[in-house]
Amino acid sequence: MEGDERKRVLVVGGSGYLGQHLLAALASGGDVDVAFSHHRDAAPRQLLDALPGIRAFRVDLRSGDGLEAVSASFGQPHVIVNCAAISVPRACETDPAAAMATNVPSSLVNWSLSFGNDKSLLIHLSTDQVYEGVKSFYKEEDETLPVNMYGKSKVAAEKFITEKCSNYAILRSSIIYGPQTISPVDKSLPIQWMDDVLSQGQEVNFFNDEYRCPVYVKDMVDVILSFTKSWLSDGKKVQVLMNIGGPDRVSRLQMAASVANVRGYSHSTIKSVPASSVNRGVASPPDISMDITKLTQMLGIQPITFHDGVRATLDAEAST
Repeated sequence: MEGDERKRVLVVGGSGYLGQHLLAALASGGDVDVAFSHHRDAAPRQLLDALPGIRAFRVDLRSGDGLEAVSASFGQPHVIVNCAAISVPRACETDPAAAMATNVPSSLVNWSLSFGNDKSLLIHLSTDQVYEGVKSFYKEEDETLPVNMYGKSKVAAEKFITEKCSNYAILRSSIIYGPQTISPVDKSLPIQWMDDVLSQGQEVNFFNDEYRCPVYVKDMVDVILSFTKSWLSDGKKVQVLMNIGGPDRVSRLQMAASVANVRGYSHSTIKSVPASSVNRGVASPPDISMDITKLTQMLGIQPITFHDGVRATLDAEAST
């Protein structure tokens, strides 16, 4: 990285859940120029008001419309973090063409290549749903055999990036949970939803046979900041594929039990059911828990336990 030039970070999909948490962390650091893209007509006003130093650009990831405005007004980003995706599996199943067009970031990658140099690092959010889900604690080198269109689109994205980009960090993320964002997102947040339904004292069904390694949002942000800081400080070649999850393999049933334990709710309303009891209109992998040895050894980051993450999430909600 040359001289004293201010470093630039672009967060694609910055108005989403992870994107907003990442923007807040980057803004608090103050040592880089930060911009984000959004796909709606206007960026969230609450977000712009809370983070006044950050630039917003409307970008259509499918066509690439709007990326040239980023080049002209912001400049070539030194780091591009791609948080944008159609991440609801049923939506991907319903419209596979849209899933592929959005989740494979071809316009974004081709735009980054158009600068004609190796000065940009792409940090791309992938998913644990690239794995088939027939065993526990998948490693990065295990075969990817997704069972749904969401996973297939993410495998295609990984292939495209590894073939095209000189420098990349592909992060296979589990469920990301944590506090609400500056500008509240539309989607239901898992811990808050469980807290809400359990607080009402009515019986609720939770799957007992699908396992993930949920990751606390601040741990995911720390991973992205770690890659960002290393790249900005030394610019050494980066070609990394990494599982990002928490240390605990949990079912939805166990997640609900953790929320009940932290809140002091009765467990009598938590009903254990198999995933097959509900037709979700899309195949779901049974066990996509992940081995995170690479994360802990390469970055020295130890994600917090699920129980501690639930407590931190609910404490944060209580303070806002």
